[in-house]
Amino acid sequence: MTGSAVHDPVGDPVLVRGPAVDAETRCIHYGSALDVVALRAPCCDAWYPCHLCHAAVADHPLEVIPRTEHHLPAALCGVCRATMTVPEYLAADSCPSCGAAFNPGCAAHAHLYFAP
Repeated sequence: MTGSAVHDPVGDPVLVRGPAVDAETRCIHYGSALDVVALRAPCCDAWYPCHLCHAAVADHPLEVIPRTEHHLPAALCGVCRATMTVPEYLAADSCPSCGAAFNPGCAAHAHLYFAP
């Protein structure tokens, strides 16, 4: 795997991968104030801000999180670093831990990340 990655400035151990990722997990593809979620790619067990970041730095296609793993951490709030399962993330319009608002447009891309 190639490409750059970022750690939170306070030493957060969660590595979020992509060609350019800020401290709240925004990337070069989605950089609005609401784009503060990273998603786990089960194919490489790594976190990415978006499917385009995965395509840019991974050497394999992105796999969706299978239904059998929907109970595991799947989404990461870029503001507070709390994790959410697939059902928790899909039901939230903001982080359940810190209240940071999420981009409502991300729902249109759920099929790229999560098996139905």
